[in-house]
Amino acid sequence: MHGGNDMVVEIVSVGTELLMGSIVNTNACHIARRLAHLGLDAYYQTVVGDNPERLRAALDVAFTRCDCVITTGGLGPTKDDLTKEMLLSYFGCTPTEDAEALRRLEERAARRGVPLTESMRKQATVPAGAIVLQNNNGTAPGVIIEKDGRACIMLPGPPKEMIPMFDEACSVFLRAKSDKVFVSMNIKLFTMAEKGLPVGESPVADRLGALVDGANPTVATYAKEDGVLVRVTAAAPTHEEGRALMAPTVAAAKEAIGAEYIKYVEED
Repeated sequence: MHGGNDMVVEIVSVGTELLMGSIVNTNACHIARRLAHLGLDAYYQTVVGDNPERLRAALDVAFTRCDCVITTGGLGPTKDDLTKEMLLSYFGCTPTEDAEALRRLEERAARRGVPLTESMRKQATVPAGAIVLQNNNGTAPGVIIEKDGRACIMLPGPPKEMIPMFDEACSVFLRAKSDKVFVSMNIKLFTMAEKGLPVGESPVADRLGALVDGANPTVATYAKEDGVLVRVTAAAPTHEEGRALMAPTVAAAKEAIGAEYIKYVEED
C-alpha cells in the first residue's frame, strides 16, 4: 500500500471522556513515542467517542492513509464498550470465545467469590483467527486482526493495562513489519547494598535528563531487583549504523550517570 517495507500506523483513541477532555490521552502519547522508536511512521491520531458509527467512519478514513490502526479503549464489559463488536463486523470476522481469556475471567470471579456475569464473560469473545493478547493487568484481552492487507491492534483503555500489553506484544508484531535493525546497549548500575549509592530509578532518570526524551536512539530506565538498568536502543538500516548512531548517546548517558555508579555496559 505504501512505499518501502515500512508500515504506516494510525492511532485511534476511543472514549467520550477523552473527547470531552475529562481525561488526558496519555495512551496516544506513549504509543506515538514507541512507534517513532520502532521506525514506523504515524501521521495522524484520531479521538472518537463511544459511538460505533463514528468509530466505523474514523476507521474508513484511517485505512485510506495507513496500513495498521491501533485502537485503545472500548474493550471492557460496560454497554458503551463497543470497539470489539464494531471491529468484528468491520472486518467481517466470526466471533469466537478464547479459552485462555475465559479461564482468566472465571478465575478472577472465583477469587472474588462472585459469579461470572454475561457482560464480564463477553470480554472473552474475540475475532476468529486473531492474535489474542492476554491481559496480565486487567480483564479485557487485546487482539490483533490482519485481513486483506490491513491490520488492526485493539488495546484496552486503562494505561496500566494498555502500556504493558503494547510493549510486550505489539512491539514484537510491529517490529516484524519494520525494515529497521534494532541495537541495544545495557548500562547496569550498582545497587544500594553493593555501593551505598542512591541509585533508584527516579534519581537515575533525573541525572539522564533530556536524554530520555530522544526518539532514536531511545534511553529507558528499568527498576530491576538487582539494580537499575538503563537501556539505549537505536533503529537503523544495519547493525553497524545502529551501533554508530547509539555511541554518542551511550557515552553521554555514562557521563550523566557517573562511572562510580556503573557496574557494567554490554550489548543486548
